[in-house]
Amino acid sequence: MKYTVDTHTHTVASTHAYSTIHDYLPIAKAKGIKLFATTDHGPDMADAPHFWHFVNLHVLPRVVDGVGILRGIEANIKNLDGEIDFPERYESRLDMIMAGFHEPVFPPCDKATHTQAMINAIKSGRVDMISHPGNPAFPIDIQAVVRAAAQYRVALEVNNSSFIHSRSGSEDNCRAIVEAARDLGAYLTFGSDSHVAFSVGDFEHCQRLVTETGFPEERVLARSPRALLAFLESRGRAHIPEFADL
Repeated sequence: MKYTVDTHTHTVASTHAYSTIHDYLPIAKAKGIKLFATTDHGPDMADAPHFWHFVNLHVLPRVVDGVGILRGIEANIKNLDGEIDFPERYESRLDMIMAGFHEPVFPPCDKATHTQAMINAIKSGRVDMISHPGNPAFPIDIQAVVRAAAQYRVALEVNNSSFIHSRSGSEDNCRAIVEAARDLGAYLTFGSDSHVAFSVGDFEHCQRLVTETGFPEERVLARSPRALLAFLESRGRAHIPEFADL
């Protein structure tokens, strides 16, 4: 199976990343990626862009040389109530919102707190997908979170970087999340979590995990632009006609 959608990438707007949108485009095309989301960190991270960066994403073209660009954010879950660090009044400027835990914004504490905060973010209706939910620094009640994700139609990310560079020790949690998602009817998305363009579309470990667990392909949003876009539209996100031919 060729997965052609990457829903998690960072640019130099998050200054611990090293590539521009321009850098991503030829590499994505060469790798057969048809659609990728630019998802820089939400403003509460120390080196994140100002929220104007996200408000102004409309200046980006929709498609460049056959590659589509989704306008997104990796927002931060801020507190137990599941609030995120992006103003709701500007939400229509974005095509998708991913949210997750990051230590500088939400210091790790205990499983019950992490679980409740993540579930509240899922229930909020503002978050389309949860980034790296298998992070061992933030243990969660996997069954409870996946059940909420399935109920509220929020996708859970399998994050390829978690197996290589970041969040060491994620494998067992990620496997348990994929198995629970398989059994409870939740959707998965794949993210390279690229902080440099060379790794866009790298899903080796994501693909291995869904293959080993027998996860149904029809609930993997990375399989095609249409799969992801239909999912986002089902959640109330706007139809994007420029992506019709991807």
